[in-house]
Amino acid sequence: MTSTFPNISISTERLVLRPLDEDDVPALAEMMNDEQVVAWTDVPQPYTEDRARRWITEYAPSQRTTGRGLDLAVTEFLTQRLVGIVQLGKTNWHIRSTEISYVIAPWARGEGYASEAALATAQWLFGDQKFERIELRTAADNTASQQVAQKIGCISEGVLRNACIAHVRTEDGTWTDVRTDFIVWSLLPEDLDGVGEELADTGGFTSFSDWN
Repeated sequence: MTSTFPNISISTERLVLRPLDEDDVPALAEMMNDEQVVAWTDVPQPYTEDRARRWITEYAPSQRTTGRGLDLAVTEFLTQRLVGIVQLGKTNWHIRSTEISYVIAPWARGEGYASEAALATAQWLFGDQKFERIELRTAADNTASQQVAQKIGCISEGVLRNACIAHVRTEDGTWTDVRTDFIVWSLLPEDLDGVGEELADTGGFTSFSDWN
């Protein structure tokens, strides 16, 4: 029998992490078309509202029910505005391990939301779900995402050379692929000891390898 994540919400002082719903379509599409998101992820471009709707109604539910992962909307507690997403993927239920990725909307960067959302997810995984390991991969030049990993207590385990494809603007305004390294991070339950509840960051992105 396949293990699955529950259909849950996670609350912090400022945020609510909850399942994506169709009301998120416009904000999700807008966020995924941001240049920084395009640079550090494999999001198809242009990212249309139809594509966002398919992710919300088809891809995300399938990820959860098949046990592969979990997709959560990150929203402001007071305004309910979508500030980002957190995705769990490549989940191994035998060794209780999963990989975490996140994206923060342009207008919400610099508020500490990436760290707050990632830390809340990690605490839930280690506490309620009894996971033993979380992995995170950041492109070598993606310092903002690396800062988030460090602030939630992740330990850098090494480098996967030439394993990441990022994207840069060319002179004619189009995007082109560039190869770079992945830095691999891990987080274990004991790594959360001493991690402060109040975290500040500059926002960040981890590369998603399997965008629908």
